[in-house]
Amino acid sequence: MKIRVARWGNSLAVRLPKAAAEELGLEEGGEVDLSVEDGTALLKPVARRGPTLQDLVAEMKRLGPQNEPPFEDWGILPSEWPDEDWSDIAPPDTTPTLYNADSRRKRS
Repeated sequence: MKIRVARWGNSLAVRLPKAAAEELGLEEGGEVDLSVEDGTALLKPVARRGPTLQDLVAEMKRLGPQNEPPFEDWGILPSEWPDEDWSDIAPPDTTPTLYNADSRRKRS
């Protein structure tokens, strides 16, 4: 397919036909990666990132408080800490020792 090159300020621009943009998944404001190899211009769509925190907060504000999910009280959840006595494999409860860097063995 042939398309024309046009001036856009101090740059040159090409318009992508709608069918090509749809096939590439491009929308207005989307980004593409341009590379030139052996005199050929290659355009690749840049993968879109997931929503940012700002996007999520803006969407929450747009939807308003009437669309908040209902609060679910799960009560007291069980602890995953074992009730058994593990003292036989736990390190002894001693005061931690600070090591002096000067007391290390010198390299030869």
